[in-house]
Amino acid sequence: MADETALIGSWRMISWTRTSVASGEVSDALGPDPVGYIAYHADGRMMATVFARKRPRVDDGRLGGPQKAELFDTMLAYVASYTLEADRVVHHVEAAWNPAWEIDLSRPFTLDGDRLVISGAPGTDPATGEEVVYRMEFRKV
Repeated sequence: MADETALIGSWRMISWTRTSVASGEVSDALGPDPVGYIAYHADGRMMATVFARKRPRVDDGRLGGPQKAELFDTMLAYVASYTLEADRVVHHVEAAWNPAWEIDLSRPFTLDGDRLVISGAPGTDPATGEEVVYRMEFRKV
């Protein structure tokens, strides 16, 4: 079981890739160089936000339907409580950018100094419906 205190803190995303279970093809989940953070707090709470580096710009601040959809498709955000189970962190999601994620998300992880890797759990890509395995790498802030 991982040392819970080592997980506590803010972590900046370095990369987020997706591997297609069917083909083995690896691609960036939200494009290269995503902007993202995950934070674990000592009170058992966590939050995650990730954005594509290149998102559509809105000049006048008003969003139409297609713009909202494109912005939604270029981000991820949720809040949760969390528990540790051996080499897994379980996010008990309370609210999410996509309500389908308001479930328990069990994620294998490894910690090595200031490096956190969350990877290994198959899931469904919400944009394509394809079964994928995500790999997220973070550095401690």
